[in-house]
This record gives sequence, structure tokens and C-alpha cells, in this order.
Amino acid sequence: MNWSAEAEAKLKEVPFFVRPAVRKRIEALAGESGRDGIDLAFFEEAKARFGQK
Repeated sequence: MNWSAEAEAKLKEVPFFVRPAVRKRIEALAGESGRDGIDLAFFEEAKARFGQK
């Protein structure tokens, strides 16, 4: 799954111990949506779906 530089930077703000799980959940959500990449807008949308600000 391709991540934009902006989305990757936001992912690095997530605590390291949960980062792999967050990456997997966002990639799974993107796959279900038929996306082949993750940009900042999708990252923020996914975070909102998970109940994160």
C-alpha cells in the first residue's frame, strides 16, 4: 500500500507501540474502500472512524 509523505508523517505521530496496528487497520480500511494508496485526507477520515481526533 502506498502512503503519501504527509500521511506517513502523521502516522509517525502515533505512539510507536501501536503504530503497526494503526497502519494495518488503515490499510485494511483503504483496501475495503478500493483504494491503492493512503493520503492525508484518508488518514484523517480513518482516524475519525476509529474515534480518534
